[in-house]
Amino acid sequence: MVRAYIMVKAYTGEADRLKTAIEDIEGVKRSHIVAGDIDLIAVVDVDSPAAVKDVAATEIQSIDGIEDTQTYIAMD
Repeated sequence: MVRAYIMVKAYTGEADRLKTAIEDIEGVKRSHIVAGDIDLIAVVDVDSPAAVKDVAATEIQSIDGIEDTQTYIAMD
């Protein structure tokens, strides 16, 4: 199992809509709306690093209103 944290920056102020859309993605366990340089953090548990890439680069970045993501894979 690979756990990753995906930091999400949004174009829009629709944080609740984006949170729901992110949580609907397979592999996303939960997401949090946060204050600071980013707008949301998604917690992902998947089978492989390639699956992390699919969630971040294909699924999350395709949501209307997402500006950018940064992905961090847990090492422990």
